[in-house]
Amino acid sequence: MKLDVNALRYLTKDDFRVLTAVEMGMRNHEIVPAELVDRIAGLKHGGTYKVLRNLLKNKLVHHDATKYDGYRLTYLGYDFLAIKTLVNRGVFASVGRQIGVGKESDIFEVATEDGTVLAMKLHRLGRTSFRAVKSKRDYLRHRRSFNWLYLSRLAALKEFAFMKALGDHGFPVPTAVDCNRHCVIMSLVQGYPLVQVKELQNPDDVFDTILGLIVRLAEHGLIHCDFNEFNIMIDDDEKITVIDFPQMVSVSHRNAQMFFDRDIECIYKFFNKRFNLTSEENEEQDGSESDGEGNSRPSFLSVKKAAGSLDKELAASGFTRKEQVEMEKYIDEDAEGHDSGSDDDDEVGDAVPIDSLKIDRDHSDEPDCTLASRDSGVPGTFSEEHGTSCSGENRLESSPSGSNGDAKEALESEGKMLSEEDEDNDDSSSDDDDEEDAELTKKLNKQRKKAIAAAHGRRRPVSSRNAYKDKGKGTMNSKIQRQACKW
Repeated sequence: MKLDVNALRYLTKDDFRVLTAVEMGMRNHEIVPAELVDRIAGLKHGGTYKVLRNLLKNKLVHHDATKYDGYRLTYLGYDFLAIKTLVNRGVFASVGRQIGVGKESDIFEVATEDGTVLAMKLHRLGRTSFRAVKSKRDYLRHRRSFNWLYLSRLAALKEFAFMKALGDHGFPVPTAVDCNRHCVIMSLVQGYPLVQVKELQNPDDVFDTILGLIVRLAEHGLIHCDFNEFNIMIDDDEKITVIDFPQMVSVSHRNAQMFFDRDIECIYKFFNKRFNLTSEENEEQDGSESDGEGNSRPSFLSVKKAAGSLDKELAASGFTRKEQVEMEKYIDEDAEGHDSGSDDDDEVGDAVPIDSLKIDRDHSDEPDCTLASRDSGVPGTFSEEHGTSCSGENRLESSPSGSNGDAKEALESEGKMLSEEDEDNDDSSSDDDDEEDAELTKKLNKQRKKAIAAAHGRRRPVSSRNAYKDKGKGTMNSKIQRQACKW
């Protein structure tokens, strides 16, 4: 997107107030309703809608009326907010020409009041050429949904932090000046990208310096992950400066060795192709890695991580090996739990062993009714939606009638009958076949485990939707149930 800052000088305070209101509304709205923008901006006499029309004319906001009347910020509006904030801070006073463009950002020249030229990097994630940000960058971490403006802000914050820390430790990187939203201000590097250089006076020294930077970064606990000829600046004195840091990861990352080897391979291929370094080319063709101190290819396993690593200070992706191992262990256990849970859907109590429930074997034929009745609100019975009752084979359900005395007598008589039937079942169970005993035991175990799960709050029985029909003394349902209990 072309950055035209001419409209910036004509924007008023109300314009920036409404732009800020749209930005605040986008924290929890993809399309911010116009009423919400008006409420946040707080302009009098309907001035918000007039300002929105002006911003829409300058393409600072986008209007969407598919589901409701709403607006969202464009990258140009986000640029104006960041530039206005940095100008108010006194970081720079003017914006110049565009000096670089990439798949994730645009680079512009800016100048301070005293004439010092700086570089302004505007992150622009979401371009058509690079939309696989979720799989190739770790900006989101644990988040699922995302906005391109928010991702650009995260990338800018991460790059500013890495650039500041590397500069403090003596690495050849641009000097970090300031950061706001998706905009990073840094010192302007007086040089050229290495990809544009055709000849070098000392290509061997430059090659060794670049490989030394990769190894030195790994010793401090960081891997660049995009260390190639496009992100290396070289000046007339053949001094190296490294740029582009948002994708850096820790050496404790699970793919750290692959990223390290890929950076080394990119440098080897470029110098072999551009400057015809024969020694490295023969080594690459042989496919061997020498262990000597000469022109040996650096190995990730031979890098010794120094104390006080930067990955811990900056919380780089996978910054501690201990946390990485714990996360992998948790993922593996979670995967095993899903696999074991999907093997047998019919057996409910596989996760809880029978012995751990602490229920006597002598009462295995009598399911515990008090635990379920305490949660369901119905004395002595489960809810009708679960289709279970306290009797083993006879699945009679008793609901409370209007009179308390009749209900108590019915429950006492039913308890006596159930105890007699259970004794008869115990006497006759020895004469039945093994298959019937196994099925009965399985059903009773299911009922017992459901009752215990309901008592612990994991599975709460839901009361029947038709429970209100059973209220009252003279209803037909209550009479039929009382007669069934007496029988």
